[in-house]
Amino acid sequence: QVHLVESGGGLVQAGGSLRLSCAASRRTFTSYAMGWFRQTPGKEREFVAAVRWSTGRIYYTDFVKGRFTLSRGAAENTLYLQMNSLKPEDTAVYYCAAATSAVARASMILDYDYWGQGTQVTVSS
Repeated sequence: QVHLVESGGGLVQAGGSLRLSCAASRRTFTSYAMGWFRQTPGKEREFVAAVRWSTGRIYYTDFVKGRFTLSRGAAENTLYLQMNSLKPEDTAVYYCAAATSAVARASMILDYDYWGQGTQVTVSS
């Protein structure tokens, strides 16, 4: 079993920044993609950003382009999300996820096999 652990959430004012981190408990498992998703109460979980390890290509949803930056850590299966110019509508629980299928689609929630517990990000106006 693989556990993903997120950290770095918190309370920040609009325009501020936060950096989320994600680390896998078992660093040697094979993942083909890792990404970040978010969810607010009453809404479905939505894609934020992801990376496919084989190509190194990074994907972002439109509403975070130019503000959020996904990067990999030095250790295998670690991930960061640098969030700048935060807006109140970015308030959500952010989840890290990993996909173990070579055909996993980076932005598709159903293609991810492992999920973290989530970290709360609150942006005040």
